[in-house]
Amino acid sequence: MKKYISRISILKLIAVWIMVMIFMFFSKQITGLYSQPIIAIALFLIVLGTIITAAFAVVKEADVLAHKLGEPYGTLILTLSIVSIEVILIAAMMFGPTEAPTIGKDSIFSVMMIIMNLVTGLCLLLGGLKYGEQEYNAPGSLTYHGMIIMLAGIAMMLPNYIVGQGNGEFSQVQAISISLAVVVVYTVFLVFQMKGYRHLYMQPAVGSMEITFKEAKAAQAIEANAEDKISKAELLSRTVILLLWILPIVLLSHNLASLVDFGITSMNLPTQLGGVLIAIIVFTPESITAVKAALNNEFQRAINLCHGAFVSTVGLTVPCVLTIGLLANKTVQFGMTGQETILFIITLVLSLFTFQGKRTSPIFGVMQLMLFVIFVLLIFQP
Repeated sequence: MKKYISRISILKLIAVWIMVMIFMFFSKQITGLYSQPIIAIALFLIVLGTIITAAFAVVKEADVLAHKLGEPYGTLILTLSIVSIEVILIAAMMFGPTEAPTIGKDSIFSVMMIIMNLVTGLCLLLGGLKYGEQEYNAPGSLTYHGMIIMLAGIAMMLPNYIVGQGNGEFSQVQAISISLAVVVVYTVFLVFQMKGYRHLYMQPAVGSMEITFKEAKAAQAIEANAEDKISKAELLSRTVILLLWILPIVLLSHNLASLVDFGITSMNLPTQLGGVLIAIIVFTPESITAVKAALNNEFQRAINLCHGAFVSTVGLTVPCVLTIGLLANKTVQFGMTGQETILFIITLVLSLFTFQGKRTSPIFGVMQLMLFVIFVLLIFQP
């Protein structure tokens, strides 16, 4: 396994696990220090730094597998790894010291604003400034948007316009039925993405905006020859390494939830910041990868990372959070506020105009970045 992980990575992994052990074995003593503001801030920064270090390592390992396995399998592994971290952190917040009924919605909405406005905007702007225009696979982008509109609309817009349990909360029957529906649709999407319609999520040739069925087999053959082969031993080793990086996030998530809850309460900060923090922790590494892809003129990979990540977030996080709520008898409210609904609709419409089947334009990147700035403004000045 050593040949698949560098010496620096081994040292980082050891350091991360040492921090995990300290917080596990001295949890009572550490919890007693939360009441001291300066120490609490220091502890928060330590936990946050440890989790972000592990998150970056998860993305790095998953990204290696992404290049080894090719698209869309590699990107799928990357997004699933990231979403699993998100679910872990949301669950920790749900079981934190205080009730957090909107943490799932806050996190998913924050992911949308960060991924579809901030990160996509940066990809469009920086990629456009470097290359002028960039090609992407237009039919695949359209499919992503269809999934986003349907899944996110059902999960986050519908709750405000049904009776349910009230206050944007699904009834038990609705929660079970919608969870199953989301899982079924997302599973079918993945099957199509990985099998017969894989070519919709591959980078088209220069000057083209799609890969037809006739071209698909040839394109896949070229891609297969271009990708590095991966042995079963390497696949197993890298999977173990991936798990060794994910586990510290699981074990430290409760400490992070407690510190965030204490900080938001004591400093009288907006409760939405909990969801924003989760989104930042989870998607910062993947966001960096997406921007790098745009700068390398691999804009379809950037779309796979951004739009694919949000589809995975809704397709997996919503059922998981609703299931946790049902099993643990926790209140889960997915209904958005009025201002969130407006930002949600503007984001979707703007994104549809941005990716309407023509090459990228940096001006759309500026528009999306401005929308992200408005999102941040409204957190503190609603």
